[in-house]
Amino acid sequence: MNTKRAKRAAQVAALALACAAAWGAQAAADKGWRDVLDTPAARSALASHALLNGLARAGDRIVAVGQRGHIVYSDDAGKSWRQAEVPVSSDLVAVSFPTATDGWAVGHDGVVLRTKDGGQSWTTQLDGRRLGDKGAENPFLDVWFRDANNGYVVGAFGLVFRTANGGVTWESMEQAVDNPKAQHLYAVRGIGSDIYIAGEQGLLLKLAQGDTQFRALELPYKGTLFGVTGSGQTVIAHGLRGTVLRSTDGGRQWQQVPTGLQVGLTASTRDSDGRLVIVSQAGHILASRDDGASFKPVPVAGTLPAAAVTVAANGSLVVAGPRGTQALTLP
Repeated sequence: MNTKRAKRAAQVAALALACAAAWGAQAAADKGWRDVLDTPAARSALASHALLNGLARAGDRIVAVGQRGHIVYSDDAGKSWRQAEVPVSSDLVAVSFPTATDGWAVGHDGVVLRTKDGGQSWTTQLDGRRLGDKGAENPFLDVWFRDANNGYVVGAFGLVFRTANGGVTWESMEQAVDNPKAQHLYAVRGIGSDIYIAGEQGLLLKLAQGDTQFRALELPYKGTLFGVTGSGQTVIAHGLRGTVLRSTDGGRQWQQVPTGLQVGLTASTRDSDGRLVIVSQAGHILASRDDGASFKPVPVAGTLPAAAVTVAANGSLVVAGPRGTQALTLP
């Protein structure tokens, strides 16, 4: 009996030692772990060649944002890039510059970053730890600022925040958005005097000038929309399966515009000739000279899959995506 008790005691002691060793190893690992929200983006010579999700013009400069908190900027129309100082290593998705110096970038972990020097250095204005119930697990997916004070960020599960003081404080607009299913919101843009938000399942929201509510518009398409652009009363929405929708009366009536594509149309811009340009996740480039009433493919060799697009100061088109950036001259 004593032998059995001794054997049992030895087994318990060995188990205790094993648990203590495992706990010590885990404690050591935990001690070296740092939250991505507290970890500055690592310097990398390949930052401009890796995944970049968002582009914006900052005066004559171009700024791109992407994975692991990488932000790069170019002063020569995308020929060469320098990496910015960024206080987080969260994946970044979108960027907006209402002036040449003032900019905001957003991304995963509920991150909102601010720059005052044209994208060379950034500070954190908001992160998921300050968002309460919606928390760090929900990313922001787009940002748009009308000027250096007034801006909006949108994201997963219906996230919508606005600021009227340059991001010093942010206000949730969840109760002022016609999105009862809390669908993901992928793009926000000001068009004319109104503001539009595009999302999944054909959701397109409009905040008309003087209104206090983002109201859902009725569309002839129920698939995901990745972007919205336009001017005046003309609104262009684009998304999955080569879909382009056009309204010339501020969103009351819509027509589907043929594109001949069956891939996602991810981003859009105006080029230096005034053409409306839309790019795809497979590297297609579509252009319209009639304000979106029709689109034609632009034959450019060697294009890359695109997540974002903008126009450089010299008129060239700059795209960003899974393989970094590319500068193109359109015919």
